[in-house]
Amino acid sequence: MSFYLLFACGFVGGILGGMGMGGGTLLIPLLTLLCGVPQMLAQGVNLLSFLPMSVFALSLHAKNGLLRTKGILWVIVPALLFSLGGSFLAAYLPAAFLRRAFGWFLVALAVARLWGLRGNFASDGAK
Repeated sequence: MSFYLLFACGFVGGILGGMGMGGGTLLIPLLTLLCGVPQMLAQGVNLLSFLPMSVFALSLHAKNGLLRTKGILWVIVPALLFSLGGSFLAAYLPAAFLRRAFGWFLVALAVARLWGLRGNFASDGAK
């Protein structure tokens, strides 16, 4: 595995993550398909790369006054609990299942995005 290939995958994932597009949706497939990294390791790398990006984004949004903190515990507590549960579950699931599940997640995400774009085109024509 070439350092330059890994660097390029991290660069592309970081750019997309920094733009708010979810760098992991591209980083995980790049690492697994292009670099041969096992699925669980790729997901772990994605989670680790997400931490500094999210800290930077959160501090930038706080600086610009774009954070609403009312009711935030109703988001944070379930997110932490389900993240922990999902992590423990993923540790026991076979890698083939994780690959298929992530693939179906990406398909569902693409369909949802296309469906949302369809609604935007319909509303633009009504003006």
